[in-house]
Amino acid sequence: MIPKDEFRIVFMGTPEFAVESLKKLLEQKYHVVGVVTNPDKPAGRGRQLRESPVKVFARENNLPLLQPDNLKDENFARQLEDLNPSLQVVVAFKILPPRIFTIPRHGTFNLHASLLPDYRGAAPINHAIINGEKKTGVTTFFLDPKVDTGSIIKWKETNIKDHDNAGVLHDRLMKLGAELVVETAEAIRNEKYETIPQHRLIKDDGAPKQAPKIFKEDCRIDWTQSAQKTHNFIRGLSPYPAAWTRMSDSDTISLKIFRARPQKASHDHPCGSIHTDHKSKLKVAVADGFILLDEVQQSGKKKMSTEDFLKGFRKVDDYMCE
Repeated sequence: MIPKDEFRIVFMGTPEFAVESLKKLLEQKYHVVGVVTNPDKPAGRGRQLRESPVKVFARENNLPLLQPDNLKDENFARQLEDLNPSLQVVVAFKILPPRIFTIPRHGTFNLHASLLPDYRGAAPINHAIINGEKKTGVTTFFLDPKVDTGSIIKWKETNIKDHDNAGVLHDRLMKLGAELVVETAEAIRNEKYETIPQHRLIKDDGAPKQAPKIFKEDCRIDWTQSAQKTHNFIRGLSPYPAAWTRMSDSDTISLKIFRARPQKASHDHPCGSIHTDHKSKLKVAVADGFILLDEVQQSGKKKMSTEDFLKGFRKVDDYMCE
């Protein structure tokens, strides 16, 4: 066992998801000797530089901070070597080159928001819900040259509830992941762990499910799908990046959908047709029923309830979703 004050950790991460893990390491009295995060980026209408959530937290806790522009820069590698890390912990960060992840004598591990080897990639939370999974989790694994393929150290599972959206599941996995990061660091510090190569967990009858990055056009709703698939698609993209549709009549508007409910029913309406009482109910026909819309956002306007949307959009049933 290595004493905690001699077990030097460099933490790498950027978004809020990573802050919880860094916070938990500090709460457990781990010796974090450095934090690596993305450079400040311009954001908002004023394009002012915005600090990452990890940077804000690191500054508030007086942690040494590195913000490299290029992870392959030899100066960055030497800065890490000067920190003399025992271990590097990566949560929601960039792909590290071997020159960087091989620096610590006890290796570098990553926290991933899925049960690997399924849902490797940039958007595991979204894709798990979109695909209608009932279970997911978090996994820690040692980095190797390929993305999300290293040997697994530990994992934790959680159920996906029928009405969980990506935001709710994100927050649950963030807390679960922070617990797992500490457990993994503790196992490595005590040198009491075994790893499992991911190829042993891949079934003979198929390849692992993937979770590639999601782009705007990927978020457009296909109203010819079933009610359940469409509901999964909407909640899997809510609140970000958000499922959307075009509503067309003599003109076309874009509408994001944040909350909805599936309703199975037999009907002969065209898929994408809009049905409303003009007061509080708005639904769109799909292959085997309807999707009842509860919270939407018209392009250029604020997010609002269906009731408020209908107050300002009286001729909505003249439109078709496509």
